[in-house]
This record gives sequence, structure tokens and C-alpha cells, in this order.
Amino acid sequence: MSTIAAAGPAQTTESGVSLYRAIWRWHFFAGLLVIPFLLNLSITGSLYLFKDEINNSVFAYRYLVQPVGEPLSPQRITDAAVVAVPGSVASSYKDPSGPDRSAIVTVSSEAGSTLVFVNPYDGRVLDTVGSTDEFNYVVKRIHSLAYFGDATNKLIEITGGFAMVLVVTGIYLWWPRRQTGGVVSVRGTPARRVFWRDLHAVTGAFAGILIFFMAITGMPWSGYWGANVNAWLTSNDLGYPVQLWDDVPKSRKVTEDILPKAGWIVEKAPVPLSDIAAAQSKKPIGLDRAVEIARGHGMVPGFDLALPSNETGVYTAAIYPDDLSKERTIHIDQYSGRPLVDVSFGQYPFLGRAIEWGINTHQGQEFGALNQFLMLATCLMIILSCVTGIVMWWKRRPAGRLGVPPMPKQRSVYTGLWIIALVFALAFPMSGLAILLTIAFDQVVVRFVPRLKRALA
Repeated sequence: MSTIAAAGPAQTTESGVSLYRAIWRWHFFAGLLVIPFLLNLSITGSLYLFKDEINNSVFAYRYLVQPVGEPLSPQRITDAAVVAVPGSVASSYKDPSGPDRSAIVTVSSEAGSTLVFVNPYDGRVLDTVGSTDEFNYVVKRIHSLAYFGDATNKLIEITGGFAMVLVVTGIYLWWPRRQTGGVVSVRGTPARRVFWRDLHAVTGAFAGILIFFMAITGMPWSGYWGANVNAWLTSNDLGYPVQLWDDVPKSRKVTEDILPKAGWIVEKAPVPLSDIAAAQSKKPIGLDRAVEIARGHGMVPGFDLALPSNETGVYTAAIYPDDLSKERTIHIDQYSGRPLVDVSFGQYPFLGRAIEWGINTHQGQEFGALNQFLMLATCLMIILSCVTGIVMWWKRRPAGRLGVPPMPKQRSVYTGLWIIALVFALAFPMSGLAILLTIAFDQVVVRFVPRLKRALA
């Protein structure tokens, strides 16, 4: 009896230590793999949070104008933009978001797509820039690594999943275990490793919820998870209201094909066709009338208007403002001027609205400057966590070795971790697959290759 009783606590202690070591090792590998990507996301994300402020200062010469008299008609503004890029055709018109704002016309030519910034009062062209060369567009593409191709974009999806793993495992490692410091305070000085350990742990613990939020709300943009979730929501009537498209002819194009910016919920929604039969008896309404119709149906200033590319095309007006209640997309028949599809934020199902709210908050647009600075603080804490993690590792690693936390003595603890990883893989396949491969590498390759085991020790 006494022998059994004595063995119990020791076994429990050993089990607890093994679990701690397994999670520490998992946390280390996850951080090792994604720190460069997290730094990229945080730095570029911080810039993108203040895109409007950057536009109003660094690029004020093309975004801001002096209001003088009455503005020109949209058609005259568009004509001026087309003249500025010889051989081009206008594909979209962006309504000035205020009286002191320029109009932006997107034109297409053999050289590609170009943004033309036009003073709406005198038709003067303020600047031209390639659509893919515009500063904030480049920042956003580097943020997602889409700038470097589809394959690298998948790495960001994996990083998002690993970030969630780092938060959960980090909080487990931080959780108080009789220590007197390192929970809410930082011990020691920068010369000591404990200082960097505490700074890393305390920062991660208090920023954990925000970091997790940033990671999961960034997932809708991911190539695999985002596209599949969008399709699943639509097929289950949880995305955009598909019934609005039931009674209109549809083209093979989707909303993101024709607009400079499309809302996540409706980006894969089909673009309707104009009534081609009306082309025999009616003339197209024209850009000026299309803008009037969009405004008459409640479009707030600053909306984009895609122009028809052929005789069956439609005018598509869309706005994705900071105030989500005003988010709207309207497809207008180019002959009758009749709205074929008119969908607003309030018509999205609950889950669709929740995802759009998360995206808006992720971008710092939901509740003003507070939202921007809260997300900026999160980005800065991610950077601090990455830097402190690197310094902490550098101070503890043995010379000539990587210094991976030791394997747990009880290998059975990995059974539970495998199950957790499998469940995670079902929710986030790309990230889950990477985690499973990491565990397999650790448990199979490292364990049975002595030289590799020593290098990682």
C-alpha cells in the first residue's frame, strides 16, 4: 500500500514535467519556423493600419485637392484619365470620398492596369501609377507574401495557424507554477537570460488574446483556408444571400474580377449580365447616370464603380467603409439603369457579418483611432515577442548546437499532442499539416539520427 502511494506523486510529477517539456519543445519549433514571417506580418501590418494617414501625408499631392467651384461630371473626369494614358480604356471610377479628395480612374492598356488620379474640379491629372505599384497595394502584397507568388502566400496561412499554436502553448508555459516572478513582472537586467525570458512570457501572456485574434481574423485572406471557408459559407447560405441572384442572368466573372477592392463575403459572388435584348432598343445609360443611380440608392461618397467591359456587362458600385453598416454592392443594368442585385452588410447572415467585422477590426477600421492603435500595439508586441525569443534562445543555446528544449522522458505525452494536432489539422489543414510534419520530423527523424539529435540538443 505504501509503495503504491509513494509511486503516485512521483509518477504525476514526472508526467507533468514531460508534458511541460513536450509543449516547450513544440513551442520552440513553432517559433523557430515562423519568426521571420511574423516579423514581416507585424511590420507591414503596422504600415497598412495607417494607409489613410500615409496617403494624406506622403502622397497628399495625388490624394488631396483644393475645392474650387463645382466638380466635373464623372464622364469628363474619366475622359481626362483615358487621355493621360494613350491607348487605354477606363475600367473603373472611384468617386471622391470628400470635397477635398481626388477622383481615381483605373484604366487598362497593353502595358497593364494604371491608376489615374484626377482633380475633380479642373480635370487635371495629378499622378499616374501602375495598379500593382501603388504603395499600399505593394505593402499589402508583401504582408501576405502574395507579392512573391502563390507558393509563398501559403506560408502566411501556415504562419497564422502556428501563431495560434504559439499563443496557446505560450500561455501554458507562462502559467504560474509557484514562481515569484515572471508572471506579471520582469526579473533581472538585460544582461541576464531571465530578464528576456520574463519579458517574452509576460508580453505574450498579456497580448495573447489580441495575437490570437489577429491570427484568426487574418485567415479569411489565406489562399486555401479562406477560399474553402468562403465556398462552404456560400453553399450553406451563411455567406452572401445567394437568393438575390436567382432571377438574374449571371456571367462567369465574380465580383473581385471587376472591382479594385471587393468585400470578402461577396468577392466570389457572380456578376450579373445586362439585358442584351434591350441593346436593340435602348442606349446605354452612361457613366454619369450610373453614378447618379448608385448615389440615389444610398451609396456613400468614396465608392468604386466598375464599368461594363462589353455589351452584356453591368455597372457595379461597391463601398467598404470603416462603418460596416454602410457596406454595399449594387449591380446596375447598363441599359435600363435597374439595380439587378443590391446587397448590403445588413443582409449577410450572422456568421458572414462576424467575419466581415473581424476583417474590418483586423485592418484597424472598426472603431476609429483606438482600433488602429490597439492593432498597432499588438503588432509591436509580436515584434517584441520575436526579438525576446531570439535573444533568450541565443543566451541559452550550447556552443555549436541549436539548443532545442530536451525531449520529454515520457514519450506517451505525445499521444495527446498528436490528437490535438490532428484536430487542429481538420480546422486549418495547411497549418495542421505543417504541424504534423514537424512532430513527425521530431519523433522519427531526430530520434533515430544521432548526429542530428546532437546538433539539435
